[in-house]
Amino acid sequence: MTTTAPTLVNLLNFDLPGLVQFCDQMGEKKFRAVQLYRWIHQRGVSDFEQMTDLAKSLRSKLQSRAVVQALPVITEQASSDGTIKWLFDVGAGNAVEAVFIPEKDRATLCVSSQAGCAVGCRFCSTGHQGFSRNLSTAEIIAQLWWAEHHLRQRFQTGERVITNIVMMGMGEPLQNFTALVPALQTMLDDHGYGLSRRRVTVSTSGIVPMMDRLAQQAPVALAVSLHAPNDPLRDDLVPLNRKYPLADLLDACQRYLEFAPRDFITFEYCMLAGVNDQPEHARQLIALLNHHGKGSNWCKLNLIPFNPFPQSGLLRSSNQAVETFARLLSEAGIVTTVRKTRGDDIDAACGQLAGEVQDRTNAAQRMKAQRTIALVPAAAGA
Repeated sequence: MTTTAPTLVNLLNFDLPGLVQFCDQMGEKKFRAVQLYRWIHQRGVSDFEQMTDLAKSLRSKLQSRAVVQALPVITEQASSDGTIKWLFDVGAGNAVEAVFIPEKDRATLCVSSQAGCAVGCRFCSTGHQGFSRNLSTAEIIAQLWWAEHHLRQRFQTGERVITNIVMMGMGEPLQNFTALVPALQTMLDDHGYGLSRRRVTVSTSGIVPMMDRLAQQAPVALAVSLHAPNDPLRDDLVPLNRKYPLADLLDACQRYLEFAPRDFITFEYCMLAGVNDQPEHARQLIALLNHHGKGSNWCKLNLIPFNPFPQSGLLRSSNQAVETFARLLSEAGIVTTVRKTRGDDIDAACGQLAGEVQDRTNAAQRMKAQRTIALVPAAAGA
């Protein structure tokens, strides 16, 4: 008769309440869970025997029941500007990417939430690869766990390296809500990574019901992928708009502000040559935001120069077009910035993350067919 070895629980899957419950099932008190949580996330220790202030009896229980398991690193690439991109193996032929972006006043980690993406935005390399599956909480946190503690060793520092998290990697975070929220709670928890809600940002294409739930359960900073000033154009660029059109999306943004750690929503706007970058688009955008908001100071526009990839059939807006667009918004009183492109020499810039995805959605064929259809004319919806 053969016996099957018990499946070990990956403790990266738990936020603190989850770990408290796990320890309670082993007959351990809450303070032991807090100690364990700190060892894992604050100190980056995966060997239970090194957790010296835990009782030997607890360490023994953990050895037979649990593991702190990181994701295997397939590749690491370093950009000339200091950006680092890791490709993590998540099994079954899938791999996801995370990107570390150091700046003078902050160090940001861009984290993936899915293997692929089902939204299918025209300008996003991830969407052209299709969708395989959601990541678990452990797989989301493992990207942060590895990056933070690996970089501490590399930089020979005991201080926190990563100051900001953006859920802007592969995938639509709000389509993986169940795994996302415990991961966010671990990022925010003082016994975990201790980041403020202002320094953790979730980016969404606009899944309205999940935006409302996020506001209730983990109100962090919110970035909304807007990319168009009218519904016909956004329907083409961001197919999710057909289900949650602009009016519904912007109303949800207003509701989110009741809970948000900031008094504004960030709108991401990818600048596409001849598609959404004309002065008429800027004027439409000003009218849209003024109509749905209280004045012009409830939002911030982040203009993103498009990072081309062969399958898109799209081109980057000229510097002059971007400058004109930004000037029109600024003159209307809307805070507007142009994102500095980082890591494009290692395909780590916005919209370039691709990883490896075993597509279950036939996205490549569908999006190839879509490329044969002309985009909405520049002034559509005026």
